[in-house]
This record gives sequence, structure tokens and C-alpha cells, in this order.
Amino acid sequence: MALISINLQDGSVIKDQDVIIGIDLGTTNSLVAYMQGGQPVCVKGPDGKNTLVPSVVHFPDDGTVLVGDAAKDRLITDPANTIYSVKRLMGKSYKDVENIQAFFGYRILDDDTEALVKIRVKNRYYTPVELSTQILRELKRRIEEELHTPVSKAVITVPAYFNDNQRQATRDAGKLAGLDVLRIVNEPTAAALAYGIGLDPTLPEIIAVYDLGGGTFDISLLHIHDGVFEVLATNGDTFLGGDDIDRAVVDFFCSQLNLDTEILAEDKSLGQELRLLAESAKKALSGAEHFDGRAMGKPVRITRAGLEALMHPLVQRTLDCCRNALQDAGISPEQVGKVVLVGGSTRIPLVRQKVAGFFGKPLFDSLNPDEVVALGAAIQADILAGNQKNLLLLDITPLSLGIETIGGLMDTIIPRNSKVPNKAGRQYTTSVDGQKNLKIAVYQGERDLVENNRKLGEFILRGIPPMPAGLPKIDIQFIINADGILTVRARELRSGLEQEIDIRPTYGISEEDMAQMLLDSIAHAQEDMQQRGVLEARNEANNLLKAGEKFLQQNDTLLSPEELQTTRALLNALQEAAQSADKDHIHRAIENLNDFTAPLAHRAMEQTIRTAIRGKKVSS
Repeated sequence: MALISINLQDGSVIKDQDVIIGIDLGTTNSLVAYMQGGQPVCVKGPDGKNTLVPSVVHFPDDGTVLVGDAAKDRLITDPANTIYSVKRLMGKSYKDVENIQAFFGYRILDDDTEALVKIRVKNRYYTPVELSTQILRELKRRIEEELHTPVSKAVITVPAYFNDNQRQATRDAGKLAGLDVLRIVNEPTAAALAYGIGLDPTLPEIIAVYDLGGGTFDISLLHIHDGVFEVLATNGDTFLGGDDIDRAVVDFFCSQLNLDTEILAEDKSLGQELRLLAESAKKALSGAEHFDGRAMGKPVRITRAGLEALMHPLVQRTLDCCRNALQDAGISPEQVGKVVLVGGSTRIPLVRQKVAGFFGKPLFDSLNPDEVVALGAAIQADILAGNQKNLLLLDITPLSLGIETIGGLMDTIIPRNSKVPNKAGRQYTTSVDGQKNLKIAVYQGERDLVENNRKLGEFILRGIPPMPAGLPKIDIQFIINADGILTVRARELRSGLEQEIDIRPTYGISEEDMAQMLLDSIAHAQEDMQQRGVLEARNEANNLLKAGEKFLQQNDTLLSPEELQTTRALLNALQEAAQSADKDHIHRAIENLNDFTAPLAHRAMEQTIRTAIRGKKVSS
């Protein structure tokens, strides 16, 4: 696709023959699309049929990486080294996902911090960003084979409920995959674009996007006017989707086979066999009245009516979410002009029937529900390329804005391409006991280390009341007005102490400089990620070392000599590991220390509680 040469608002330059692709990075499957002859099309695989790339990554023993169908085939034979549903972990810490650890067949590192979650594969530790990068690389490779040309610019979609951390994690994954992510677009917005909704700015309306995928459900209500897509409300369930329907059918088959479902947790091969059979039954019953199959050499059977009875409470949960979203938006179903269906599970007749009945109007479901988001992303890419003039593109920040944190890392607060005016903030704390002053250094750029970015200014928040490290709460706000002037405000929440500075973030940076900074960020993405990983691991290790020494001082009488000796040995091993440049070595030392000390910490907590309540009466 040849594009006219124009300058984008983010400072990068589109040249002739550049291709901007649209990517749907999904929980279960991912797709890539582009514009062909004025129409969006999804790229098919080598078989020329399937556009879906399973969002599964497998790490064989030979050091290679498998993505897609080849990786999905290993879910049964090697679940510990086969990663799926990584989208659910994007931008999350272990504390966010510890209650659902059992859902995953692989090991998630419990580092007892708010740092981003890490996944253990053999003796290496991966972030969700790195794993998502492998999926994006496969999509990039697929479209480059289709077009016989390199691709470096992309639009990537995310759920409307994704927060700043999750959006930034998605952008980082794209950069690591060698892609300049021109825009992060909400999935419901992309779905609306795929149907041409909102392309006529003279027709304001409210639409509902009902998205029932393999692992998640989302309902989004959008108001569209003058080419601007505003999310009025979003609701949903991050653990409700086609997988839950499959599990209900598996339980039904187990009852037919007189099989205790608990055995499936031990016999994972049998569990996968039944899950795949249930998935086949679900798909078949969208067009047939009954399904007959065999499991463990025995026949099983389920009718469409039987499936619908199993599904009814699950579908009702989605309608409850729709009702909540309407209530949050302050509108009635009658005010919704169009209802768009997204996700493979919306092919099920019962789902379509219930959704149409709830909103009281026909459904927009003529496009492939698996592909509709990717198709919309391709249209958004076409808009960015300047090929569609009837949609308003809001002004955006040309480069990311953030502050310097421990280890010389750049912590992005407002990502590039964010709409202007804008306001975003984050809370920080001190790293030294009794710290009274905090330097806030503001940077602009896309690299992970501040030394590779451009410093915009700095100021010092003075007079923080002396407190132990980690206790002060310092709220840092970035506010950009319509003229692009950045105000950085720091406030210590406990004392009310406040300081601010005004900065013109784009001053002195030409479009050529911006383009070079973006190119450098992509070229050095892998190197930057490795450096960031080492620095973050060292920071975690140092925090844990301080906490460990304090724990030993406070509980030396509670621990046995052997426990004290082992804990000190593990602390020494972590201190030694923290000096290395191998993040996996540091994480192994962190995991070893946490595994040993977790039960000790629980025992200490119980002892503290017993001491606190000793002699006190509990009222009835």
C-alpha cells in the first residue's frame, strides 16, 4: 500500500511505501490487518485460511520460541513452559493476580512487591511485556511475508478498561517487537470503525459494543459525535468467556462418564482432551441440535437445549454487566442506537438472542466477530496515514513524559500519543529513612534509561517530615494544557507540602530529532529492556535485603538457630546476586529467599496478633 508523504502530529514521518498495520492483541487469539484497495483485510496464515494466531508462547528445550498453533499444540504435553492468557497479566503485579494463580499452568514469581508480575520458564523470568513481544513479532513476520516488505508502524488495540500501566506495557511490547506504535486504540472504538460507525460526523449516536471472547467479557457504551469517540461507561468480567462455557460442558461430560472433576487437576492430559471435546461440541451446536463424541473410549452426548441450560447463568452475568453499564452512563436501552457484537463466543445463538432482546433492536453482526477489532485497527491506521479526512484527530503529545527513578530509570507518566489537554499522576515514596528532600527530574523520550532521553527540567520538594523509608506518599501530577505546556506538581500527602514547575516539553526539538528519538528507541529496545530488567531486579533485591535485615532483628527470638542461619545465608546469596548483571540470577535468589521466609513471616504475624489480643475480651 503506497501512502502519501505527510508529517504526523507525533513528529514521526510517513514515507512512500510505508505500511501502517492494525493489530488486535487478544487474550486467546491475535490478528493483524491492513488496508487493501480501500478495504481492511486480516492476514491469513500459511494455510491461506485462518487469520487467527493463538496467543500462546512455548519455550522448547532447544532455546527456540514457538508462537501460535505450534505453541498451542504443547499445552497438553508441556504446560509449565507454554504461556497463555498473558494479556490478563499485562501491567499487573503479583498481588493483583495471586488469587487466580491456580488458573495458570505456569509459575508466576511471588516477589511480595508492587513490581510488574514475572513468569518463570525453566530458569528464566519473563515479563508479560516480553511474552507479548513474541506474539507481536509473529504477527509482524506474518504480514511482512504477505506484503513482501518490512513493516515498522502499527496501531494496537486494548480493552477500554485498560489503565495507563497496561496501555504502556502494550506499547513497550510493540517497541520490543520492532514496531513504532502510533496509537493505542480502544477495542470497542475499533469495532465501531469496522462497521463504518462514526465515519459520518453529522450523525451523533450512542452505540453499545458487546465483546464476549474466550477469556473475558466487556460491554462498552460509546457516544460518537464529530468524529470523536467518547467512552461513556464500560463494564465486564475479566474471567468470563468461552472458556467458562467449555468448563461447564466438561463438567457435564464428567457426570455422563461418572468421573470426579477433581481428577482433571491431576491428569492434565485428560483435562485437555475433555476441554477440546467440549469446545468442539460448543461450536457444533451453533448449527446443529445435538453433538455426539467420545472420551476415554466412551460415548458422550449433549443437545443444544442442554448447552443453553448450562450457559444461561453465564449469559445472564453478561446482561447484568450491560445493565450496570447503562446505569453508570445514565441512559436506557432505548437510547442505544446500535449494538455491535465482538468475540467468537457471540456466534452462539443463545447469546445473540439474549443480547438482541435486552437492547430491543437488531444486532450488528455481519462481520466476523473474531476479526472485527483488527479490521477497525487497520481503518484507524488508515486515518493516521491521512487517507480518511472526515474523522477528527485530537492533538497529542509527541514524546513520552516522565521522571527519573532509582537506578536512572525513566518512569513514564504520560505516554507519547496521549491526547492533549491531559492530566496523569502517580504516587512515589522515599528510599532512605528520614529523607527530607526529593529531587524530581522531568524527562522526555522513549528510552528506558534517562541518560538516553532529553531532560526538560528539575526541582526539589523540600521539607518532607522525617519518616521511615517507604512511608511518605508523594503524589506527582503531570498536567498538559491545550498549548502543550507541561506543569509538574509534587505534593507530600501526609504533610500537604507542595511544589510545582512549568515546562514547555517540545521546545527545541525538531521533527527530525523526534523521528530520530523514536527510531533509536526501537533500535535499542531489546538492549534497553535488558538494562531495565537488571536495574529493576537490583532495586527489588535491595528493598528485600533491607526488609530481611529488619525482619531478623525484630524476630530473632522467634526463629530457631537453623532458621536464622538459613535466612542469613539466603540474604547473603541475594546480596551477592544483586551485584551481577544477570536479572534471572537475581530473581532466582529473590524467589529462594521468599520461598523460605514466607512461612516464617506468617508465623511472626500470628505471634504478633496473639500478643496484641492477649488478655482482651471479645464482645459478642
